[in-house]
Amino acid sequence: MTIVDVPGSKSITARALFLAAAAEGTTTLVRPLLSDDTEGFAEGLLALGYRVERRPDRWLVQGSPTGPAVREARVYCRDGATTARFLPALAAAGRGDFRFDASAQMRRRPVAPLTRALRGLGVEVRHLEAEGHHPLGITADGIEGGELTLDAGESSQYLTALLMLGPLTRQGLRITVTRLVSAPYVEITLAMMRAFGVEVERRDSPEGEVFDVPPGGYRATTYAIEPDASTASYFFAAAALMGHEVTVAGLGRGALQGDLRFVEVLERMGARVRVTDEATTVAGTGTLDGLTVNMRDVSDTMPTLAALAPFASGPVRIEDVANTRVKECDRLEACAENLRRMGVPVRTGPDWIEIDPAAPGPAEIATHGDHRMVMSFAVASLRTPGVTFDDPGCVRKTFPGFHEAFAALREQWQGLAARR
Repeated sequence: MTIVDVPGSKSITARALFLAAAAEGTTTLVRPLLSDDTEGFAEGLLALGYRVERRPDRWLVQGSPTGPAVREARVYCRDGATTARFLPALAAAGRGDFRFDASAQMRRRPVAPLTRALRGLGVEVRHLEAEGHHPLGITADGIEGGELTLDAGESSQYLTALLMLGPLTRQGLRITVTRLVSAPYVEITLAMMRAFGVEVERRDSPEGEVFDVPPGGYRATTYAIEPDASTASYFFAAAALMGHEVTVAGLGRGALQGDLRFVEVLERMGARVRVTDEATTVAGTGTLDGLTVNMRDVSDTMPTLAALAPFASGPVRIEDVANTRVKECDRLEACAENLRRMGVPVRTGPDWIEIDPAAPGPAEIATHGDHRMVMSFAVASLRTPGVTFDDPGCVRKTFPGFHEAFAALREQWQGLAARR
């Protein structure tokens, strides 16, 4: 058995930074993810006047329930979607003039549902170039609160940003959600808000699901960041592919992240899965079955399955993943492109991809600057010598040490094979 040390969750670290900044007092974040995205989020908080002390295994954040401590700031969000969507909402709770910009990649990704909602709450939001995209200008004078309707069918991050904003408004928020994708990420948000002292009520209505967020702010706390379930998917998939066993500690039955459900997909394909209170283990059996699977709620692991799919005994069809087309790249088409480069038969539709069994050949993977393209196709490279990447360094977005960790796993398994 191989125990893999997976770094902290990007999604949880970003939410924890927002909640800590919004809370009364000093919050300690234990074992936060250290990556380009989370460093960018922390730098954004610093630009907004918050105090963030970064130590090797913990970050201390001095909160400000009334919003940013400065009246004017320019924030560069890098490639981070959570940074680019959460920090404007945080700034809107304060008072002052704030500008936000992002990388060319992030500028292409939409923010319109969020900015429409903020405008509906009376916030002055300006799209400084393309409507619905960064860069943004925000003139804030606090938020009264009230009711709004949101379509979160493109990304659950819009809903998360508004949920976390709610306690900072004077009256609270009532959010009616007409469509929602990646619902498990909203469950993460609600659980973390609870840990910071805010309970959100939710109910169904004829118009959609309703979230009632009370005013009153957050309480500082000490919060431990669990390992990243999306990152763990690459190591679980590697075990299933290579017939080995991998355990990730800290991801068990009580894990917040819905992406841990990826192991259920591997189990349907024939892998053995064991989930305890403390850890999750996946063991390969030497075979992988084809399947049809809806991955709407775990779409960040779609590329992992796509890269694994050619090695299955039958076709793999992944459905209801239209939202993957508006990630760091069009992930659905990027997966298809790279599989075809490797000689694998692939068909795609608006929200699905179907992959036939094949013996993939060597190819240079077009990463499109997307960390998940690299980490997913690293799994395929375990059985396909000669796979290279046009931008291997883009993994720094979420896991700067990925290549070293994956190489260590490969060497360990090669050593086991040599001793047999």
